[in-house]
Amino acid sequence: MPEMPEVEIVRKTLNEIVLGKIIKEVKVWYPNIIIGDSEFFSDQLKEKQIIKIDRYAKFLLFRLSDNLTIVSHLRMEGKYRLASPQDAKDKHDHVEFIFTDGTSLRYNDVRKFGRMQLIRTGTEKEKTGIKKLGPEALSDDFTLSYFKQALKNKKKNIKATLLDQDVVSGLGNIYVDETLWLSEIYPERPANSLADNEIKKLYLAINQVISQAIKERGTTVHTFLDAEGQTGGYQKYLKVYGRAGEKCFRCGNVLQKTKVAGRGTTFCPKCQEVK
Repeated sequence: MPEMPEVEIVRKTLNEIVLGKIIKEVKVWYPNIIIGDSEFFSDQLKEKQIIKIDRYAKFLLFRLSDNLTIVSHLRMEGKYRLASPQDAKDKHDHVEFIFTDGTSLRYNDVRKFGRMQLIRTGTEKEKTGIKKLGPEALSDDFTLSYFKQALKNKKKNIKATLLDQDVVSGLGNIYVDETLWLSEIYPERPANSLADNEIKKLYLAINQVISQAIKERGTTVHTFLDAEGQTGGYQKYLKVYGRAGEKCFRCGNVLQKTKVAGRGTTFCPKCQEVK
């Protein structure tokens, strides 16, 4: 699943290729992608201009004229690409935005898990899944004091807590494993058992990893591509994810893989001791 850094790169590339374009027509080949009535969705978007594209956590926010916003979640395999209405339809193309300049933007999703929802601009924290999310990593709201307070009453293990998105949003399996390794915290430690110095290390690790991942244009482990069809580069810097059975870069011990919170989890049994 694309995580926050990957969605940020998609946002940046979409801003480069579709900003200012005016929607002439919308084709919805798979209506379940749309939350709400797909015909209403298509009708409301005619003649609307793309003003800018924002992001919150893993959600893309297409800001349109007339105070409308498309909230898009890519889920596991969703991708956007610039195309032409004359191009042959790929079997996994599900939505097409045709622009007045003769180009189009296609949404492709192998698993069909992605969703789009049309709302009034400014209501995304009331009308969509964004309302359940905590502050983003790197944001002004994600402070160390906030993070310490948020973990106080969390009895679940720290990996599950970070994956849940309600304490900090945008982290998925890859970056949680990376930040826990960097901060030397065992993934199954109860979140509320972390000492202040450990929380600070984790806080700094989260911001460091996310910042570098954005700089490297995300992580391509399986299928991630940005809106220009380019892969990410952060996979070259992964310390634990995908490296089970290999030596830890820090201590030389063999990395182990287990399952935590229902997700494959790689860690160093020496650096990330059970406490």
